[in-house]
Amino acid sequence: MHLRELPVILALVALVLVTWAINPLFLSPQGVKDMLLNATIVMILAVGQAIVIITRNVDLSVGSILGLVAFGTGTLFVSFPGIPIVAVFILGMVFGALLGAVNGLLVTLAKVPALVITLGTLYIYRGLNNAWAGGTQYFADDRPEAFGNLSVDTVLGFPLITLMAVFVVVIVAIFMAGARSGRDLYAIGSDPDAARVFGIPVTKRVLLAFVANGVLAGLAGVLYTSRFNSVGATTGTGLELDVVAAAVVGGVAIFGGSGSVVGAAFGALLLTTITGALTAVRVDKFWQQAIVGVLILASIVIDRIASVRTARRLRVSEARDV
Repeated sequence: MHLRELPVILALVALVLVTWAINPLFLSPQGVKDMLLNATIVMILAVGQAIVIITRNVDLSVGSILGLVAFGTGTLFVSFPGIPIVAVFILGMVFGALLGAVNGLLVTLAKVPALVITLGTLYIYRGLNNAWAGGTQYFADDRPEAFGNLSVDTVLGFPLITLMAVFVVVIVAIFMAGARSGRDLYAIGSDPDAARVFGIPVTKRVLLAFVANGVLAGLAGVLYTSRFNSVGATTGTGLELDVVAAAVVGGVAIFGGSGSVVGAAFGALLLTTITGALTAVRVDKFWQQAIVGVLILASIVIDRIASVRTARRLRVSEARDV
């Protein structure tokens, strides 16, 4: 566990305890289940976003990717009755990977900031979903019962899809910490030019980050279809802001080079819990959004202060060595 994640975890624990003291139903079995289910989709998306942000990029199109995959999932179940659920997951993640690859190729080949590219693809993908879906919506009755049960069934009290999200977090965290290509992403985010000097294939790694983010957005899109009662042209709209916020609040530096997917997952859990907690104590929705905004600003300021102090200590250390 890194220092960056500790404040998020402490804030989460404090929030849960205070809300529980005010409203004991908040930690009832159903309350805990709802809290975890609400966080699941954002957790998966935040993990993918963290991978991209660590490379000093950002992907604003994840909500639109989720929407396309979610509607595609509904289409598969309606068009191909009896299709294996595993096949739907695979196709959803492949679809997401293709959309993520488009983002990655545009960023790496056009040499245009990811903020601009993915803002454009956000609207392109959303437009494609609008054209594809039109006024069509798929509802819970259009999917197999076993698929819908993924969001209902529990294991030791934990929703099955939440356990899937935790598995994703663990696998990606191990990759980022243990695989050379994962560690390369941190080097690229810290200093892309220095990474090139050391022989790191920057273009290939950044493309990998966007593809991985697309895969996870695809997975989230499939799970979204299981979790919610309907999917259509507007599914996922505005979700990208919550995802970026979760990663930043979870300690992933917006300037790249530091943070962890575990922190991003806790950030997602914190933000969704804030919404549930304030609703439980009947706080106006405006204040829910305001608190999230304050958390984002505080996270960026704290990260900036920490970076400045680290740089200052390095200069002092180098001066002493000389």
